[in-house]
Amino acid sequence: MTKAKEERRLILGLFWNCADTKLLLTSLFLLCSLLTLSQLLPSLSGIITLSSFSPCLTSSLLSPSNLSTIKSSTHPRALPDETLPDGVIRRSFTAIGSAAYLFVQMGAYRGSLDSFAIVGLASKPLHVFGKPHFRCEWHPSSPSSAPIPSSQSYQMLPDWGFGRIYTVVVVNCTFSSPINADGSGGRLLLFASRSAAGPEDPILALEESPGQFNSTTLAAPPKYDYLYCGSSLYGNLSPQRIREWIAYHARLFGSRGHIVLHDAGGVHAGVMDVLWPWIEKGLVTVQDIRGQEDFDGYYHNQFLVVNDCLHRYRLTAKWIFFFDVDEFIYLEPQTTLDSFLESMKDYSQFTIEQVPMSNMLCSSSDAGRTARLWGIEKLIYRDVKRGIRRNRKYALQPRRAFSAGVHMSQNVDGRTFHSQSRRITYFHYHDTVAERREPCRNFVNATQIVVDGMPFVVDETLRRLAGQIRRFELQAIGPRLGRTRQ
Repeated sequence: MTKAKEERRLILGLFWNCADTKLLLTSLFLLCSLLTLSQLLPSLSGIITLSSFSPCLTSSLLSPSNLSTIKSSTHPRALPDETLPDGVIRRSFTAIGSAAYLFVQMGAYRGSLDSFAIVGLASKPLHVFGKPHFRCEWHPSSPSSAPIPSSQSYQMLPDWGFGRIYTVVVVNCTFSSPINADGSGGRLLLFASRSAAGPEDPILALEESPGQFNSTTLAAPPKYDYLYCGSSLYGNLSPQRIREWIAYHARLFGSRGHIVLHDAGGVHAGVMDVLWPWIEKGLVTVQDIRGQEDFDGYYHNQFLVVNDCLHRYRLTAKWIFFFDVDEFIYLEPQTTLDSFLESMKDYSQFTIEQVPMSNMLCSSSDAGRTARLWGIEKLIYRDVKRGIRRNRKYALQPRRAFSAGVHMSQNVDGRTFHSQSRRITYFHYHDTVAERREPCRNFVNATQIVVDGMPFVVDETLRRLAGQIRRFELQAIGPRLGRTRQ
């Protein structure tokens, strides 16, 4: 307590010892006293007014010392207009802040012996109203070897026009001969310019150290049969809903599957507690992408994230799935994921039909015990309104794809299959992950009901699987998540 008092005395002493501060406080005290007296003494009220002191105040505020401080500031200074010899007045333009960057790289990846993909963001107005140009060069590690220019470089904008200040750009650079086939190493440089004839800005996009790249890996079987590329996770997500989703799809994908999640601020401590057992088992990878928030793109740069994931794991997975963490992939009975994907091997991608579920209707028979039930157990009412175009999700063979979308890819080599047979669907529990509360808000004692003009029927498809999912989780990681909260 004594130490705190001594520190306060020291601070006040230093403050009071400043001559300018003492003079200012004294002047303010005298000013307030005179104004008070002017109200008490009518004879002085016409003599002493605030305007009487305005010259003093003005001269004090605009003293040479204060003006010199303003002039010496490092703030940008507006340039004066310039009159040219021919009488023309050249106006000046002073910029503050920062404009959109020409290119913001997130990742660069080898696609084959002679091609690379660079994934990033770029100024959307520049791509809408201009013609930016990209090209690549490979610089071998050997000093005696000359740089090798790419024979073809083209760019894809896979965000369907949804970009904001920034749009997603995937640059593909192809060379006329194999690059670094001997494993000697080298560097890939990307050159970006605002036009084909404009000045170029280089960036070291990728570096392969000697011995790092082995061409035999391109022909090796993929490490994973199935890989999930998740979109940006943000907000105050429900740990319990994430727990259910992870356990469900860990069982679906099996030991030859992998789940990649992207944390845009949504993987808080409670969610990480749920993910950690699966990270330890090697089933889940979490990437921190919070830095992308500095660049204003669509939906926490969702398109950027899925395209980076596609190219990052392009050579390590047979199939990559794209859907959200409030959606559950379902295969009809007697159909396995292996058998279904085998039937899809001649297609580059296939889309998955949606089964929309209510995010608030529950059965009255579950009232009083919903806290013990998983979301897929208690949310059992399916939206059956017709005539609505439902969003689809999809999976693709990554070695046949050059970019990714949210609902399908527009850049694949081969055919796309749009499933109508319901052999594979996804159950969508909209917004249930984004709210940390009990989802059951209306209890219904009916197999069919219309709510706000929307018809619903009971569908217990995933409810019947909940027990199997619980047992799988218990066997895989034990009871450590048994006390997870909403």
